[in-house]
Amino acid sequence: MTSIKRIGVLTSGGDAPGMNAAIRAVVRTAIYHDIKVTGIYRGYEGLIENDLFDMDSRSVSSIITQGGTMLKSARCPEFRTKEGRATAYENLKNADIDALVTIGGDGTFTGAEVFSEEYDIPVMCIPGTIDNDLFGTDYTIGYDTANNTVIEAIDKIRDTAASHSRLFFVEVMGRDSGCIALNAGVAAGAEAILMPEKDTAIDELIEMLEDGKGLNKSSMIVIVAEGEKNGGAYHVAKRVKEKFDFFDTKVSILGHLQRGGSPSSFDRILATRMGYHAVKELLNGNSKSTIGFKGNKIVTTPLHVALHSDVFKLDEELLEISKVMSI
Repeated sequence: MTSIKRIGVLTSGGDAPGMNAAIRAVVRTAIYHDIKVTGIYRGYEGLIENDLFDMDSRSVSSIITQGGTMLKSARCPEFRTKEGRATAYENLKNADIDALVTIGGDGTFTGAEVFSEEYDIPVMCIPGTIDNDLFGTDYTIGYDTANNTVIEAIDKIRDTAASHSRLFFVEVMGRDSGCIALNAGVAAGAEAILMPEKDTAIDELIEMLEDGKGLNKSSMIVIVAEGEKNGGAYHVAKRVKEKFDFFDTKVSILGHLQRGGSPSSFDRILATRMGYHAVKELLNGNSKSTIGFKGNKIVTTPLHVALHSDVFKLDEELLEISKVMSI
């Protein structure tokens, strides 16, 4: 066991359902082991601005059910500078913080890696992002909840699409990752799914839709990830309508509603396990690593490996299944 006396915890980047459950687990696991906890508001920005406060077990009461993050979040360009990180380090030491737990995505992990290398601060990173696009884990915190939110929305859109013989293009989050688009598309029975990882020509999409028309489909839904190569749902819908106007065409952008809401049971348990293990790894002398979930087991991956390896890839079998199910 190390001589860590106080742990700092922060959330950074985009919020994700389950972040509060992870914060709760970090705080209560640390306190259980007689380690003090300092909360850091607004991620690295709060660390630079010295926006810190002491936390106890009651600080995290009832937050496991809440979406978002009680510690707030922000993006912090200043932390990318040596001067900004120097200020953050001084605030860290003045607060007697011996180790840091960061919860967030790729940018959060990158900041933690650079900071820990410069100042030899023990850090553990917990993957919190709805995009599910981080190396070293099968699932990130928030991904399951976001999927359920998207599926519920698509189910409702399907009702009105079928009632009015409409073709709906539904845009979901995923600037660089098609995980939400693929999984929600299969679960909601979409006729086609457009993702950043796979080039789908407009003519190819129209051919799929015409095949559906030939099979007497009364409505159709196409899922479009926001980072898809054709320019997003509005642009795709416009180009398709020019050549395929059999259905009344509509577009729905789900936007940031995908980030919010009470976390699912899966995300609450995943976040709790990850928060617990983040503290345990620090106390056992591990550092500069990410917490992951693989094959129903909690694992760790060195930060430099997680950040410089191929990003999480889409399930090829699920891609094939999506084609078969769309007929």
